[in-house]
Amino acid sequence: MVSELCQQAITNISFTLQLEVNDMDRKIERKAKPWGKIAFIVLIIASVAVISKLYSAQTSGKSLAIEQQNITVSKVSYGTFEDFIPIRSKVTPLKTVYLDAVEGGRVEKVLIEDGAMVEQGQAIVQLSNTQLQLDVMRNEAAVTEQLNNMRSIELSLEQNKLSHKRNLIEIDYQIKRLTRQVQRERVVFEKGSISDNALRENEDLLEYYINRRQVTLESQETDALMQAQQLQFLQETGHRLEESLQFARANMDNLNMKAPVVGKLSGFNIEVGQSIQRGERIGQIDDPSSFKLQAMVDEFYLERVDLGQIATITRNGTNYGLTIAKIYPQVNNGQFRIDLTFDENQPSGIRRGQSLQTKLTLGDPSHVALIPNGAFYQDTGGSWIFVVSQDGEHAVKRAVKLGRRNNRFIEVIEGLEVGEQVITSPYSSFIDMSRLNLKS
Repeated sequence: MVSELCQQAITNISFTLQLEVNDMDRKIERKAKPWGKIAFIVLIIASVAVISKLYSAQTSGKSLAIEQQNITVSKVSYGTFEDFIPIRSKVTPLKTVYLDAVEGGRVEKVLIEDGAMVEQGQAIVQLSNTQLQLDVMRNEAAVTEQLNNMRSIELSLEQNKLSHKRNLIEIDYQIKRLTRQVQRERVVFEKGSISDNALRENEDLLEYYINRRQVTLESQETDALMQAQQLQFLQETGHRLEESLQFARANMDNLNMKAPVVGKLSGFNIEVGQSIQRGERIGQIDDPSSFKLQAMVDEFYLERVDLGQIATITRNGTNYGLTIAKIYPQVNNGQFRIDLTFDENQPSGIRRGQSLQTKLTLGDPSHVALIPNGAFYQDTGGSWIFVVSQDGEHAVKRAVKLGRRNNRFIEVIEGLEVGEQVITSPYSSFIDMSRLNLKS
């Protein structure tokens, strides 16, 4: 319509100029200056300029004409919203045991190939480490020497204990002998057969042995207490030294690496003569019969994903239930990882590394207003949408509030009524427009 007005204005100017040219072919008569015609021509030119400017503004900033066949128009409807998201998951072993070299060394023998099934305790690889062997031999010698010293100390303590017993036996014998002798001498002394000094000398000797016995008992009790504590300490030290000796010998055994569990060996790529560093990972053993699924989920759903949520996969026409067992909080490239375990049975025939389409349920189904999920959401973030008029001739930008979405539908919270039509195709070519003129 604007282009038609411009064309009409240009036609009027051409007609007026043609009249002026025709008048020039006539006989010139002196007339008053045509100020009215000049003003009319200026007015027409100004109108054309204004109309052209308005048309340019409409096409560049606010309004745009577009073919209906280039867009997708969808209807707002009322239906059941299933709150789930489809994710691509990968089959991984449920249990994995990593093989790390406890001690470093040179590979002498490779006893099994990568991908083979192994039994618990089965030898995998033999390493050699001369320095470790020398260190273990020195440790064994030092520990053996310390254990021998402890045995000597224990023997000395036992001999000291026996010495106290011998002393007590000797003292008890002297006390018994002197007691009888003093009793006889007192009888004889009463008869005047011996002197008082002789009797007192034996009585003093008897008192000495009695006192000595008391001191010996106290000393024996104190020594016994100290010896018990010392022996306990020595025994504990001996146990630690023996454990240290066993640990030193176990280090030697670590050079002969064995499978800690039953499973399938993978990632095992070493060659004879290769040097292995301490702590270096040389492979892993996977459970060959039990699997879990690992999946990457868009960080948009981080707050809506929780432990215990359910998911399903369909394989060979059968649905299998899963549960979220672990959530990794690290976000990489806009995604985070989750682990899903099978509830009861797992599909037969699945293999490690296989990809499966998984349906992760985020909430219960609900009856709400819906619009089809489309590419417009990536352009608007769900904050606005183009709503088509009832006559289908134009579409106007409208602010809306959208909620949950899955791969098919988006929940409408407010801003749209059931039965209205909206544009759900990409907005990249007219995202700055406020109005679209739809041409059939």
